[in-house]
Amino acid sequence: MTISTRTLGTDSSLTVSALGLGCMGMSEFYGTPDPDAGLATIHRALDLGVTFLDTADMYGPFTNEELVGRAIAGRRDEVQLATKFGNMRGPNGERLGINGRPEYVRSACDASLQRLGVDHIDLYYQHRVDPNVPIEETVGAMAELVAAGKVRHLGLSEASAATIRRAHAVHPITAVETEYSLFSRDVEDSVLPALRELGIGLVPYSPLGRGILTGTMTAESVTGDGDARASAYFPRFQGEALEANLKLAARVTELAEARGCTPSQLALAWLLAQGEDIVPIPGTRRVKYLEENVVAASLELSPAELEALEEAVPRGAVVGERYGDMSSIDG
Repeated sequence: MTISTRTLGTDSSLTVSALGLGCMGMSEFYGTPDPDAGLATIHRALDLGVTFLDTADMYGPFTNEELVGRAIAGRRDEVQLATKFGNMRGPNGERLGINGRPEYVRSACDASLQRLGVDHIDLYYQHRVDPNVPIEETVGAMAELVAAGKVRHLGLSEASAATIRRAHAVHPITAVETEYSLFSRDVEDSVLPALRELGIGLVPYSPLGRGILTGTMTAESVTGDGDARASAYFPRFQGEALEANLKLAARVTELAEARGCTPSQLALAWLLAQGEDIVPIPGTRRVKYLEENVVAASLELSPAELEALEEAVPRGAVVGERYGDMSSIDG
């Protein structure tokens, strides 16, 4: 089984697999890292046609890019490789703030190329918008990387509609990465309409609501053992909020059982049905979940099924903010 492709962007278009693979959790945030499992998952992804790989310099920090680089060695031509800069971290994992200064853009790109072991990045995102640096300056520096051949296409992550418009005026933006799922639909208000007006693709991260839409999560399964969801940084997974949100997820599970698929497949199929310009990047560290997710790309939902899903998880029903601190999200 292989999956189809989709095209991100029109002025600077990039054809990718209809589902990508988020590699972050292979190195950090969701429990103890297992590099061997990560390598096996990436290799299986490529075999299945999931060739759009997403990483960032901050994941690990730094080790996730190295892992992805090892995984694609000898198979670079098969891959559409996306990475990000801007969320600065130190070698011990300490967070050093957001940096969009041109000189940092250049040094971050060179460091990523070295860790990935490649001569170019297919899609280079600004991970978070730096409020202290005009977006025109940051994207101007990113455009220089395109001219130098180090980067093929540019992207932004968690940018507002206004910022996207300003950035796109400097250099064509191919894709914007932001959180989007049945559990997080704020992007529909202003960002998605702006993307469609400008001809920019949307790459949803956490398309399964950080695991809650898989149907496998319980109130006891979110622990503090290397799992960031147990921290106050993720309010949707705390106490009464988690209980309320698990009830919403249970409704998705019921609909999946009626359809004869898994909750993950149903949630991803809903997202894919929102437009051909949308390419979700579900993250996983396990081959079996990757294989499960891939099925979603061939799952066509009827209008009645799409409506039932939106009734099961109404906009505004999810309890808690996406992050405990939303200050880094460009508003």
